[in-house]
Amino acid sequence: MSNQTAPAASAKGKVLSTRALVVTAMLSAVAFVLMFIEFPIPIMPSFVKLDISDLPALLGSFALGPVFGVVIELLKNLLHILIKGTSSAGVGELFNFLCGSFMCVAAGLIYQLNKSRKGAVIGALVGCAVMAVLSFPLNYFLVYPAYVRFYGMPLEAIIGMYQAILPSVDSLGKCLLVFNVPFTFCKGLIDAVLCFLIYKPLSPVLHGRK
Repeated sequence: MSNQTAPAASAKGKVLSTRALVVTAMLSAVAFVLMFIEFPIPIMPSFVKLDISDLPALLGSFALGPVFGVVIELLKNLLHILIKGTSSAGVGELFNFLCGSFMCVAAGLIYQLNKSRKGAVIGALVGCAVMAVLSFPLNYFLVYPAYVRFYGMPLEAIIGMYQAILPSVDSLGKCLLVFNVPFTFCKGLIDAVLCFLIYKPLSPVLHGRK
């Protein structure tokens, strides 16, 4: 019995691995395309734009596990650098990768512990919160210094763009707390809501039932 079971289990494992790789590649390609679809938000400075390119990674994290969500985030940003190029020495792509990965890992791990709709909702909310909180130090110490260096944009000019919307924000820290952290949380919520809306229709594809 054991001799027959082992090859069957091995074959099943290979099928699952192949399916996971195919789904990961597919979701990475979709995420890459979605990076090009971005919208300015009236209540944010013009250089801050909204996109939903973390949606495929969140789908992958729920369907395949958090590691696959991180892989999708990585491939998406590598494709962006290789095909479109980068104007910030990869800093913007690194920020995108890290933020998306934080959300996917948190959401995916919680869902792995409680594979139910409630677990998915809690995981998504925690993932959005983690991404929003960690976006502050990443923006403060990584992204905005890169804007100053690679775009030749004085920090005072950046703060001035925020002050044009809300004059009371007079430091980078305040700008990020008032604008970027809530924006990042809301961006994650949009991805999560879309994920819940399309997950069930896509489930046969994600889980190899079609």
